[in-house]
Amino acid sequence: MILCCGEALIDMLPRTTGDGHACFQPFAGGAVFNTSIALSRLGVETGLFTGLSNDLFGGLLATELDRSGVSTDLAHRSDNPTTLAFVELTGGHARYAFYDENTAGRLLAQDDLPIVPDHVSAMFFGGISLAVTPCADTYRALMEREAPSRVTMIDPNVRPGFIRDEAAYRDRLDAMLRVADIVKLSDEDLHWLMGAGDTVEQATKLRAMGPKLVCITEGAKGAWAVTADHAVFVDATPVTPVDTVGAGDTFNAGVLAALHDAGLLTRAALGTLSEDALRGALSLATRAAAVTVSRAGANPPTRADLA
Repeated sequence: MILCCGEALIDMLPRTTGDGHACFQPFAGGAVFNTSIALSRLGVETGLFTGLSNDLFGGLLATELDRSGVSTDLAHRSDNPTTLAFVELTGGHARYAFYDENTAGRLLAQDDLPIVPDHVSAMFFGGISLAVTPCADTYRALMEREAPSRVTMIDPNVRPGFIRDEAAYRDRLDAMLRVADIVKLSDEDLHWLMGAGDTVEQATKLRAMGPKLVCITEGAKGAWAVTADHAVFVDATPVTPVDTVGAGDTFNAGVLAALHDAGLLTRAALGTLSEDALRGALSLATRAAAVTVSRAGANPPTRADLA
């Protein structure tokens, strides 16, 4: 099993009523939630560790997870409310306003950490849950605890407008990046973290911090995979975009699923990935992300959708 660790929330997406009035429609979402759904739809046994509310929105989240076959056995449940993220779409790109104070996800504490079963071979971390405390420190503690014994991947999915203490956030990410086996960043996230510069050169510097594989997405252009031995680029799959919500999350699932299917999702194998293996992982990831981009909301594809 791959255990995804991070936020599950409600995306309030802009819609228009039948009589032409603007409104918001609730959709289950959150970066890590989306990755768990996408992974399971791609045929990988998946679980989610998060702070899950007992409120009506938490019920919606649990229903969607169950529908896609994602286990919530390790999720911590509470009576605190669910995080809401109101989304504004401009030219297919999303801007967010988060309502996250005193929520089930935000208040996740280290005392709530689960005992991770032996059959969990890899763990994924990321999203806005790494930007706010106490949950951010909880996920950091979990990653640092588990990294010596299983594969870990992180995608910070940086949202600058959501960060209140940039120095603490950067310190937290630095610690997590150093213990991760796989790191994925968008090119915007990469430059936010490391400043302006060549993408491959910056990814190489990042890989030297500890990760075995660094993946960088460049939107409609494609994506890079950088290891100690190779730098591989795969073009994005051409698609007419509807919105980009969940695209990067689906990409993450595609990378993990491809490596899992090839028997390469081990710490030893990640250190010696071939160009063909990297190209295969990027290919599945970009094709899956393209399907998500072509749909409204975060609606990742199944294997059948990619056939």
